[in-house]
Parts: sequence; structure tokens; C-alpha cells
Amino acid sequence: MSFEQLSIDAKVVLNNGIEMPVFGLGTYLSGTSQETQEIVLHALEIGYRHIDTARFYGNERDIGIAIKKSGIPRDEIFVTTKLWNSDHGFNRALEAFEESLEDLGLDYVDLYLIHWPVQGLRNESWRALEKLQVEGKCRAIGVSNYTIGHLKELLDISPVMPAVNQVEFSPFLYQKDLLEFCRSNNIQFESYSPLTKGHMLDDPRLSEIAQEYAKSVAQILIRWTLQKGVIVIPKSSRKERIRENADVFDFVITPEDMDRLDALHENLRVSWDPTTIS
Repeated sequence: MSFEQLSIDAKVVLNNGIEMPVFGLGTYLSGTSQETQEIVLHALEIGYRHIDTARFYGNERDIGIAIKKSGIPRDEIFVTTKLWNSDHGFNRALEAFEESLEDLGLDYVDLYLIHWPVQGLRNESWRALEKLQVEGKCRAIGVSNYTIGHLKELLDISPVMPAVNQVEFSPFLYQKDLLEFCRSNNIQFESYSPLTKGHMLDDPRLSEIAQEYAKSVAQILIRWTLQKGVIVIPKSSRKERIRENADVFDFVITPEDMDRLDALHENLRVSWDPTTIS
């Protein structure tokens, strides 16, 4: 799928028919309770309709408060949260989900992800997610930080294909094989840390391309991700950056410059490395 002709409210249809916005707000390390509520409210006010959180982030309650304060109908906001590592296993996963739901103050979540492929327990946890989806408590289920090996294992033991695989993805970690595997199996790819947690924003090669488009380096990284057909959830705790990150729908990176960006790949990870998990 090409995401070239898009707007901030563009959506993609997941493999179970659910629509998911291709652009959203990441909320890891979002700040104090008040700061979290303010940045989520600000994002919603300027057009974001996709909020990504996790049990591990400790901010689900503030996300829920901000959603209610926004006054935007619940069915217009796509909410993702995730099962944390210490909550794996069938029964514990069900309990952890209910705790997340209570903190969010919602009747359901749109997407529930296994945050990390915990050895020995991840498949039992997936069974719990299947149950939650059947019960209508989450509209779609998926995984995060899964490699091709983890996905093959899951596809072998379950008839329910994950709707999404959320992984670290940027030109500096261009996981092309994983992207193509997900695409061939109708699993939507989603990128976290598309801005490399700021580590590569001063790279002169990026700066040169950004100048050619009169855009910021962050905007180039986000736009590259979208044009790969990948959902993207850039994170920022600064209101001006949240607005800037959303200003990526008025230009298209040329095929030649996409190739230049592809060539930046150096297997740079700024988060966890799931390739070490068997």
C-alpha cells in the first residue's frame, strides 16, 4: 500500500476490517500527569485521532482523562495499549487488560498489542488476546517487537493473524525483510521511534534532504515512513513539535530521495533488540 496521497485523518483497513489512522501520537515518557493530559489534548485539538500508550508507560489514566476532556466522540479516536512483560500468561493477560481498561476509563480499546515476545508465555498471552477480541473488548489485536521468527511461530499455532506489528523503524533501521514479510501476510506494519529518539536528527545527509524540501529533518523521517506504507506514531512532549510532526501531508519525497534515505540503513537501534529473543 502507498500512503503518498494522504491527510492527517487518513486510515488503513486492517486484516479484520477495522480502520486504523496511519498517523498518531506516541506517548512514552510523556511527562507528568498534567503534561501528558495537555499534550494529548493538544494533539487531538489539531487533528490527531490515534493515541498510542502502554501499561508500561504508566500514563493510561491520563490518556483516558484527556480523551474525555477533548469532547471528541469515542468512536473517532483510535486508542492502542499494550500488554507488559510481567503480565504474560493467559489469566494474567486477561487481568492486565482489565486493569488497563479501567485506568483508561474506556469501554474498549481499538488495538491491544503484546508489547514484547516474552519466551515461554507469549503464545498463552495471544490466546488471551483472542478471547478479548471475541468478547469485543478490543477491536483488533496485534504484536510489538516481533521478528519474522516470532511471527512464523505465532502463525503456526493460531488461526488468528495479528492485525499489526509495531516495531522500531527508520531509515537507519530499515527492516525491509520484516516489512515485506508482514505485507505478504497482511499484517500492518507500524513504526515507533521513527525519529531515532533524536540521535540522528543532526545527520548532515538528512539535513541536506530536508533543506531541499524546506522541511525539518523530523518531517522527512515521518514522511519517509508513511511513504513506505507504514503507520507512524512520532512522540513529542512539546506542543510545537507535535504540530510540526503532523505537517507532513503537503509534500511527497521523490523516488530518488526515498532511495537516498533507504541507503542510510546501518542497523541502528535506539530501543530494544528483539532479535536476541528466541
